[in-house]
Amino acid sequence: MPLPIDFNLYLITDRHQLPAGQTLPAVIEAALQGGVQAVQLREKDLSVDELLPLARELRSLTCQYGARLLINDNIDVALAVGADGVHLGGHSQATEVVRRNIGMEMLIGVSTHNNGEIQTACDQGADFVTFGPVYATPSKAVYGAPQGLPALAEACNNSTLPVFALGGITSARADAVRAAGAHGIALISAIIASSSPISAAKAFST
Repeated sequence: MPLPIDFNLYLITDRHQLPAGQTLPAVIEAALQGGVQAVQLREKDLSVDELLPLARELRSLTCQYGARLLINDNIDVALAVGADGVHLGGHSQATEVVRRNIGMEMLIGVSTHNNGEIQTACDQGADFVTFGPVYATPSKAVYGAPQGLPALAEACNNSTLPVFALGGITSARADAVRAAGAHGIALISAIIASSSPISAAKAFST
């Protein structure tokens, strides 16, 4: 049986946005203390030899706090550390191929930017999707203009999968995103770049 989507605050890592003097594990632990329920390890520029020990450390932390850990793209690392799943982007293997390789007991999240991509993810066996960018954000500028709340609401209404809103979401915008129908919020800089990740996470958890 697949794991439940028992989280609604999904933190995506980017160590390049860390405040000076901070380490990624320390920030992740603070975020978990603040209420983050799932973490995606997404450090695309690390080699497998560099990624694996970091993944092990985050696996230990997420287990300690009862949270989910997903690994971006790398199935081998996800399996090696006993992660809860993988997250796939636009240049990843097809979801259906990944599902055959990892079986039904691991989660698959998929990044999407329109209703067609959401439907494909659903058809190929994904468990949830991120959708965005909802608001303007430098990390997602490559995907074009922000989608906005009406597009998010349409995506949520049409999707049979849980939809996590992504892109430029602050704590002040969280209620509007949830009101649009999002199952949860996916975010990077609002927590990773914060001087107080525990407080930043709590602002989304309340």
